[in-house]
Formats: sequence, C-alpha cells, structure tokens
Amino acid sequence: MILSCGEALIDMLPRTSTLGEACFSPYAGGAVFNTAIALGRLGAPSAFFSGVSNDMLGEILADSLTASKVDTRHLARSDRPTTVAFVKLVNGQATYAFYDEGTAGRMLSTADLPDLPEEVDTLFLGGICLVNDPAASTYEALQARDCATRVTMVDPNIRPGFIAGKETEYRARIERMVAKADVVKLSDEDLHWLEGQGDPTALARGILARGPKVVFITEGANGARAVTATQDIFVAAQKVTVVDTVGAGDTFNAGVLAALHQAGALTKAGVAALSDATLTAALSLGTRAAAVTVSRAGANPPWANEL
Repeated sequence: MILSCGEALIDMLPRTSTLGEACFSPYAGGAVFNTAIALGRLGAPSAFFSGVSNDMLGEILADSLTASKVDTRHLARSDRPTTVAFVKLVNGQATYAFYDEGTAGRMLSTADLPDLPEEVDTLFLGGICLVNDPAASTYEALQARDCATRVTMVDPNIRPGFIAGKETEYRARIERMVAKADVVKLSDEDLHWLEGQGDPTALARGILARGPKVVFITEGANGARAVTATQDIFVAAQKVTVVDTVGAGDTFNAGVLAALHQAGALTKAGVAALSDATLTAALSLGTRAAAVTVSRAGANPPWANEL
C-alpha cells in the first residue's frame, strides 16, 4: 500500500456565476491529497495521512478520499480549521494564495504519527506541508523513522511565494529529505530552483549522488524523463487542449507510483534496479494520466477506465 503524507486543503477556483459575476468555487485539493486520490482512481492501493479538520470543509476532504477508494484510517482529525488556497489562473497556469495559520494540517505534530501496518510499503511525501512547522518537521520525522524499511518518494512541489523569507530552513529540510529518499520527482522549474541552471540530466545526477536511486523530471508540455546513474529515459507528453494545470504534477506522481506498484518494483531492491521498460511504463502512465487532468478544470485525476 502507498501512503501519501501531506497537505489536504480546499482550492477556491475562479469561476463565473450565473449572474456573470466573478466568484470562487471550492474543490478538495492539496498536492499530496491529489496524488492519493489519483492513486486510488488508478486502482493502486492508496492511503492518506494528514491533519484533517472536523469542520465542514474537512468532511468534504474525507468524503472525497473515500469516494476515490483511498484508505482514511490514518487521518489525524482535529477541531482546527481547514487550510484554504485561493487560485489565480493566467493562461491556464495556476498561482496560489494560502490561508494556513493554525489549521489542522499545519499544526500536525509527531504525537499524531501513526503506527503503520506492514502492508504500507511506500511513503509519498512533499508539497507545501514541508514549509511550516510543526507539520514540516513531523513529516520529516516520519520519513526518517521509516526510510530504512519502506520506499520513500519525495516531490517538494516548490511554491516560491509560500516559502518567502524561509528559504534557508526550507532548502536544508528538502536536502535532508531528498538524501533519504529512494525516488525524487521535480518539475524542471523545481530542479533549477534547487540546483541552479544547467543540463537537467547532469543536475539530476548530482541529486542521485546524495542517495536517491531515480529522479523523475517533468518538463511541462514537452514530457518527462527518468534519470538514474546509468539511464536517461524521456517520454513525450500527449497533446491535449489544456483547461488548467491544477493537479498535473500530482497526477503524474500517482501514475509513476501506480506503474511501479504494478511492476512489483516498490521495494528497496526494486527501485535500485529499475529496467528501461519499467521506467518507460512509469513515465508513460504518469504523462497519460496527467494529460487527462490538464484537459479538465481543477485537480480531477482520471479513473483507470478513462485511460
């Protein structure tokens, strides 16, 4: 089972009312939440861990997970409010304004960490939950606790505006977590934010030297690549009409993890010896699933039968 660990929030997406007025509509979201949802819809064994509120918005989140076949037994429920993100779309590209102070997700502590059953063989971590304490340190502690026996995948999903003024601490945390990870996923923008300018494959190999076994890099409308110490495999993106990009990278992550699960590769030994065919299948499922997500509004990952 793949346990996605990270933020769950409500995305307020811009819409037009029946009177023609600008308004916002609530959608369940959050980068790691989206990956858990996409995994469940793709038929992979998916579970989710996060701080989730008992309020009305928290119920929307919990119900959305259940509807997508995601195991919710590890949710840390509380009476704190739900994180809300207002989304601005410019030519389909999303930027975010987060309201996160004192929320159920942000106030998650190490006392909330679950005792995981043996069936959980993989942890996926990332997103904005790695910025602010106590939640950020809690997720880092979870990875440190379990990385010796479980596969861990990290996608920082960097939001520069959200980490302004905290870059030094944030970079240090991401470096520590990347070094403990078996699998790392970065967008090309994230890669350059972390590593500077340069050839993506060379930069990815620099990351591999710190400990991970494979780095996946998404390159927007071009496609995605997988880089190991000896492999550099690229799969082109499917051409679709883009409505917006909300949830695209999160869905790609789910496709990669679902394909690795299908190949029986989500073990320590498995991710250290991925074949060209397995990496190609992971990139293919990731890009095909993401293509469906960007073709419709909001983070609405596909079900397996839609592929």
